[in-house]
Amino acid sequence: MSGFYGVPVDAAYHVVSAFMTVLTPLLGGLAAAAAIVGFTMVVRLLVLPLSYRAMRGMDAQARIAPQVQALRKKHAGKPDRLQRELTTLYQSEGTSMFAGCLPMLLQWPFLSVMYLLFRSSTVGGAPNSLLRHDLLGAPLGSHWLGGTGPFSVQGLVFAAMFALLAGIGWLSYRMAQRMAAQRMATQSRDERVASVAGTVARLTPYLTVVIAAFVPLAAGLYLLTTTAWTLAERKILPHPPPLPPTPGQELRTVTVTEG
Repeated sequence: MSGFYGVPVDAAYHVVSAFMTVLTPLLGGLAAAAAIVGFTMVVRLLVLPLSYRAMRGMDAQARIAPQVQALRKKHAGKPDRLQRELTTLYQSEGTSMFAGCLPMLLQWPFLSVMYLLFRSSTVGGAPNSLLRHDLLGAPLGSHWLGGTGPFSVQGLVFAAMFALLAGIGWLSYRMAQRMAAQRMATQSRDERVASVAGTVARLTPYLTVVIAAFVPLAAGLYLLTTTAWTLAERKILPHPPPLPPTPGQELRTVTVTEG
């Protein structure tokens, strides 16, 4: 592989290969798959500080979203005043407009290297030997659509992977729903409409099932591991409490409830 990611992908390839060599006496034919899972977990552990900062930033953005919407309405047509008020709000909350985005962008090269390694047929100008191994009889370099049928060994391994990915996507969506419900009662109708984009974002974990159907099994195994890790992070790492409703928002909520 050449280009910007060539050197890091080659380095990752040698690390995973060495990891597989160490695991082979213990796990035999499962060593390659275990090396992919283990390497993915190690990298995700190394970038955990970035993941935590990204999560905290996104939580802060969602937590102060009602205040941001109120400022945008109050100072509509006054961009300079709006910018000053938003800056003051972000500073008072100890966050910024890009608090969640920047840590996510910093993680992207690490995640891209792993994804490219596990989907590339060649590394450093030579065949990717990791893809020559198998998982329970299904080659790690095989594709779901290129198999011998849905009821073959390969088809059943892919079906199990799809089921696990779908389950993780459903759990991620349910978790996002519960977190959104904590803020929904304090949002106005317009803010709820604005949150539709957030709902679409919560559905993105299901896209991994679609992606896994078109990449080698090794890349699908990486996707399964990294999405499960992300779900565990959201479940285990602490979240800040939601902001209490402002008096105006509290009045709107009571009115709607009584009506």
